[in-house]
Amino acid sequence: MPIVTSFNPNGRQEIKQAISYPDYALLKAKLQHVMQLDQHAGKDGKYLIRSTYFDNLANKVLNEKKEGYINRDKYRVRIYGKSSAIINLERKSKRNNVTFKSKCKISQAEYEQMRVGDISWMENDDRALIRDLYQEMNYSQLRPTTVVDYEREAYIYPFGNVRVTFDSKVQSSLRNTDMFNQNLPMVDVLEPNLVILEVKYDEYLPDIIKYLLQSVDTRAEAYSKYQLSRMYG
Repeated sequence: MPIVTSFNPNGRQEIKQAISYPDYALLKAKLQHVMQLDQHAGKDGKYLIRSTYFDNLANKVLNEKKEGYINRDKYRVRIYGKSSAIINLERKSKRNNVTFKSKCKISQAEYEQMRVGDISWMENDDRALIRDLYQEMNYSQLRPTTVVDYEREAYIYPFGNVRVTFDSKVQSSLRNTDMFNQNLPMVDVLEPNLVILEVKYDEYLPDIIKYLLQSVDTRAEAYSKYQLSRMYG
């Protein structure tokens, strides 16, 4: 398997906020005039993301999120459109409220090994992220815990490397981690009249984007899809 790893050493600033559907429609109409639709979007401008999040029996990751730890890590395996064509292991890290993300490609077979606790092969893998996850799975007993689905609509702006996304139809598999099952049972965990707005940027947010965001309440409140997915256990 080719070794493909990415990492942003400088980190990203991030705003997350649940907004009403009318606010979403208003903001989207404005952003379309200055931002480009993400190239991965389908004909309707949206695409499906499915992620499996890792945690342990003590809910280490969930509790660190709830308690607002300024330094924490979250591991997930992500696919698109329920397809196994692209499978990424990702680690999203917070360091003093700055977000860092690392990722590498894995295979479906490797995910299934992680899922059943067959992890000895990970200890000396060529991919650093696999080795890091091995440490967490070995010492903190992290395991695939829940699958989360949602539809994403994304817009990009080159100056400041700005990315604005709207996530809707957030669903959870509860404790079922069979993520490649096309018919995996899912339950809704986000109110149908809400959309999760995420704004990500590097060192600065351009004034034009700031101005457009003023039409909605965009205080930097964390709104975690993983936390939503665990609301039923």
